[in-house]
Amino acid sequence: MGALLKKKATRESACGEGKKAYDSARDVWLRTGLSPRVLERLADADTFNSLGLPRRDALWAVKALGRVGDSEDNLPLFAQSSIAHTPNANSEPDVALPPMPLGEEVVNDYRFLRLSLRAHPAQFLRADLTQRGIVRNETLRTIATGKRVKISGLVTCRQRPGSAKGVVFMTIEDESAVANVIVWPKFFERVRPVVLGARFVAVSGRVQSESGVIHVVADQLEDLTHWLAQLADHGTDIEGLARADEVRRPIEDHREARSLGGRQSRLIQLMREMPELAGDLDVTARGSAHAPTRKAAPSA
Repeated sequence: MGALLKKKATRESACGEGKKAYDSARDVWLRTGLSPRVLERLADADTFNSLGLPRRDALWAVKALGRVGDSEDNLPLFAQSSIAHTPNANSEPDVALPPMPLGEEVVNDYRFLRLSLRAHPAQFLRADLTQRGIVRNETLRTIATGKRVKISGLVTCRQRPGSAKGVVFMTIEDESAVANVIVWPKFFERVRPVVLGARFVAVSGRVQSESGVIHVVADQLEDLTHWLAQLADHGTDIEGLARADEVRRPIEDHREARSLGGRQSRLIQLMREMPELAGDLDVTARGSAHAPTRKAAPSA
């Protein structure tokens, strides 16, 4: 976003308008006409870092925009307001906000951008992971087929292809590399909540290497999502389901399924587990992105 703002300013200058690059949150607000709410979202996403404003300082600056009584930031509508010309209208003192710790910056990157270019969450937890015998994912390249290993990482993708007879494939990543995990159907039924809901997991199993592709066949799976709370004092909002997941709403209404025939109930189950299927069949799946669930308006 920061690069886009600078590009826009560069285009304006090239068009002969003589406008320089943005130099502050207030400058962006006045020249673009964006609402303070939109600017707040941009600040959350650390867009203003390209202007030399860290996330916390940018939020502070954006929160001050548009206040009646601040003669510097009033829009033209309020420029002649008597409130804008009160003696103490612009008397708010300068503040020095404490810098945001790197771990908290990473959490906020994932919270608002779903990724971070600063650091990987796993690197902050590496000492505790090593103490539990969990190795980096990159070491899988040096481990022989059939050997047991324990790895961990953020869950980036879960897939259960129809042709795989119930096998679930998970992709996890730590600060060193990604790793492929196979979860057999019988084991999946035992750890379903962890497979479908955990954001950070530890996986134990045997290494399987075929045609240059390395997998870990899981026989133990532990939910370590709560460890991510160590990255920031206020916990973490790193989402438990990724956009690439086939199953984003793994909730099945068993009562409805039992009341219908086998083939039809199976179709309902598939649409619940794979909302994208509803779009392919040109029908709506309740609670899917194709037909968002809406709460009924309260009766008068």
